Amino acid sequence: MSSDAQRMFRIRPFVSADQEAARQLILQGLGEHFGFIDESYNPDLNDITASYLAAGQVFLVAELDGVLVGTGALLMEAEGMGRMVRVSVSREQRGQGLGRALVEQLLRLARARRLRRVVVETNCDWADAIGLYRRCGFSEYAQDETSIHLALDLSGPDTTTS
Repeated sequence: MSSDAQRMFRIRPFVSADQEAARQLILQGLGEHFGFIDESYNPDLNDITASYLAAGQVFLVAELDGVLVGTGALLMEAEGMGRMVRVSVSREQRGQGLGRALVEQLLRLARARRLRRVVVETNCDWADAIGLYRRCGFSEYAQDETSIHLALDLSGPDTTTS
C-alpha cells in the first residue's frame, strides 16, 4: 500500500456508534462469500460492545473518509493465546492492504498483551483470507472438511511493519 493510501485509512478501537456499520460490513462480507447469510449464526454482532469490549476483548474498525471499511477482533483465550476473528474489509477496499494493516495492528496488540500465540480459523475455500493470513506469517496447524486453522507464534521478534 502506498504511503498516501495508508494515511487515508484510520484504524481505531470500536465505539458504540460503529455498531450498525460494523455489523452490516461483516454480514455483507459473509453474504458475498457464501451467497446468503443466516444472521442467527452471528449473535455476537447484535451487540459488539457486550460481546467483545465488555468481555475485555479487542475490536478494531478501519475508516476511510469517515466511512467504516474494515473490522477485526482479538479474543483472549487460554493463557498466552489469542484468537483473531471478524477480520472483514469492504469489497471496494479489498486489495489495498487494509486487511493486512488490520491483522498487523491486532498482532501488535496481542504482543502488548504478552500473548505467545495467535490462531485464526476460516473456511477452506476462502482463498483470499487464507492468503492474507499466510502473508502475515500464519501457518496451518489443522484442517477439517470445512475449516482451516492457522497459527502464528509471537515468541520471536516482532516482524510486523509500522
